[in-house]
Amino acid sequence: MTTTTLIKNGVVIDTEPEPVVLGRADVRIERGTIAEVGPGLADVRGAEVIDATGTIVLPGFVDTHRHTWQAAVRAVAPDTTFPGYVTRILDEIAPRYRPQDMYAGTLAGALECLDAGITTLLDWNHAQFTPSHTDAAVRALRDSGIRAVFGYAHGGEPGDLRGETRRVHEELSATPGLITMVIAALGPEIAGEERALEEWQVAAELGLPVTAHLGGHGADSAARGLAFLEANGLLTTPTTFIHALDYTDEQFKRIAAAGGSVSVSPVDEMNLGLGYPITGRARAAGIPAGLSADTVVCSPGDMFGQMRTAHLLERGRPDGAGLGFTTRDALRMATIEGAQVAGLGDVVGSLRPGKQADLVLVRTDTPGMAAAQDPIGAIVLNADTASVDTVLVAGRAVKRDGQLLHHDLATVLTSLIETAGTVVRA
Repeated sequence: MTTTTLIKNGVVIDTEPEPVVLGRADVRIERGTIAEVGPGLADVRGAEVIDATGTIVLPGFVDTHRHTWQAAVRAVAPDTTFPGYVTRILDEIAPRYRPQDMYAGTLAGALECLDAGITTLLDWNHAQFTPSHTDAAVRALRDSGIRAVFGYAHGGEPGDLRGETRRVHEELSATPGLITMVIAALGPEIAGEERALEEWQVAAELGLPVTAHLGGHGADSAARGLAFLEANGLLTTPTTFIHALDYTDEQFKRIAAAGGSVSVSPVDEMNLGLGYPITGRARAAGIPAGLSADTVVCSPGDMFGQMRTAHLLERGRPDGAGLGFTTRDALRMATIEGAQVAGLGDVVGSLRPGKQADLVLVRTDTPGMAAAQDPIGAIVLNADTASVDTVLVAGRAVKRDGQLLHHDLATVLTSLIETAGTVVRA
């Protein structure tokens, strides 16, 4: 098997330190790693050559927060509110999930990501009711071929949190690959301070980052939760704040000083009535900000929709303060900045030699993409999932010529539909 891949003659976009169009160039991949980027790279005997003529080549997208298991309940509540989501999805539907349903939903959701050019996924899994549910989710991520950060949110008996978290960490560490781990903490605003203290303590003991829904439940709740984390020294552990909608600019500065990051879900933050996305405010404070689909219950599952929405809402802020936000900013959030939020900034998110070769080739020979004068603007404002021609993860093609590889998609979708029939009841 060849260890070298040459991607030739594409229009290349890099994203580090800032998004830039390199023009027509080639990318050489060695053993799954980016080795060289530039025009007219020399041919390598025995290399696999991918002709990228007519495409834009760029780093794969990074989704910093997605409840992947919910692929089986897509659009089940498209016009709901956040309280309605909690009742319908978390209280009613989630407990009906069996381990096989967890596998079916997570596998299909991960393949949905790959199909749309999302090569890295932070899978925030809060339906891990038993070890079998957890094992099914991890197996599905492995089987999908995606690069995943598995967000473990303990859902079993409270006394098992420490032991089960350690078990999952040990098993993932014993079989290194494309999957790493973070603690998906319920946090002080959802589960209370006692549980939150244990979650952050376990994360520190295991050397793992934390990702938590913080600052999205009202200004008073946001202030109390942040004060609790600071008072207990918990922000020495790298922490991502999801839906950080209710913090003041002064509180954002404190989060930035502590090395925190944010994950923004622009579509469903608006759709669920959570609040106006804090994209520009957080970034102005110096906080790395990534994008996320969150849930396909009431949001699109691709990154194009998230980038467009973030761009629209930031530039459309009533006070005009967001007009400096550009399509390049949106793409940066979907790639290198998202990788930083996911804890993988030195691994993926750009075309820097030495990084993993997680790449996307987007077609420009379609009515919606042809004659684009600004490739970055076209990726953010015009491309869609149908434009995604080829996807590579660690140099391995998982999609070619517009078709997913390595899976019997009909079987995957049949299992997904069977799960939907089981878990969705009138």
